[in-house]
Amino acid sequence: MNHTSMHDPERIIEFEFIRATENAALNSVHWLGRGEKELADGAACDAIYGVFDNVNICGQVVIGEGIKDNAPGIFLGEQLGTWLPGSPVFDIALDPIDGTSNIANGLPNSISVIAASGVQPGAPGGHNMRNLPSFYAHKLAYGPQIVDAMAAGMKPLSLDEPLGEMLPRLAEALNKRVQELVIVTMNRPRHASFIDAIRQSGAALRQITDGDIAAAVAPSLPDSGVDLYVGIGGSPEGILTAAALKALGGGMLLRMHPRDEAEKREILEGGETELDRVFSVDDLVRGDSAIFCATGISDSALVPGVKLVGTKAITHSILMRARSRTVRYIRAVHDLKTKTIHLRSSRREQRL
Repeated sequence: MNHTSMHDPERIIEFEFIRATENAALNSVHWLGRGEKELADGAACDAIYGVFDNVNICGQVVIGEGIKDNAPGIFLGEQLGTWLPGSPVFDIALDPIDGTSNIANGLPNSISVIAASGVQPGAPGGHNMRNLPSFYAHKLAYGPQIVDAMAAGMKPLSLDEPLGEMLPRLAEALNKRVQELVIVTMNRPRHASFIDAIRQSGAALRQITDGDIAAAVAPSLPDSGVDLYVGIGGSPEGILTAAALKALGGGMLLRMHPRDEAEKREILEGGETELDRVFSVDDLVRGDSAIFCATGISDSALVPGVKLVGTKAITHSILMRARSRTVRYIRAVHDLKTKTIHLRSSRREQRL
């Protein structure tokens, strides 16, 4: 091990994160279309636990999942890794399956996703990743060209600006006509005003059923064909998205969006003082350390899903690091006659 690697633990363990999302995808893909989203989620969690049970890190889950859906999950505050003395410390955010309804219904846009940020031992200021107490958040995600345009003096985008006023400015920055813009949102009744505004503008609308991480990352990928994501979706997914955008140079605006007065009151009584704050990517993931990885279960704008061909399984993953702005696309071929994955439930290697 060279001197640089010893001081850059991200490089040592980044592929363990990929192995975790790959195994989660392989262990859950058999539930695709079977109407059992909790069993699929449980299979993904089991595989992720199984990988980290053998990885020498001190991983603290600061963005977990499971509570929102009352489903099996890896929860806020859990520890991942062996926690051996001297192991590198990481904040971890994860969603074993983003798009559980999609996998249950056999639809596109389900991925397994993990983000991590290295924490210097004894560093002041708590965690690098911001955990938001609201169920939902209002998000607007855009690519590096828009970030650069705003840095060069373009009027900043705003969550409160009507989309009809914003889109001409966005089109100009992207050297497109408004009619050539592609805007993605989730197909939800709460998005009716967004949908109407996009259609009235003449821009192309693409609606997804579930799983907004891939959709929010898409505007920052050069070949996705998506120019903007707007929507009110899960807050934990917003922090995972921020880790990816930090590596891609994209941007996002995010503000907590309580579902009703009862949730708003509960958040305020819990001590939250920034309910109306608009967070940026750097507010949500502090510092320069961020890893983001995802493996497709079913096809998405981010990565293709698992392909089962005879006795082979082909997985497609994406791995990003903020420090180097490197984006790796990883295509792996797994021989199911010999492939095993370690599951926590059995505490041993299991055939798929």
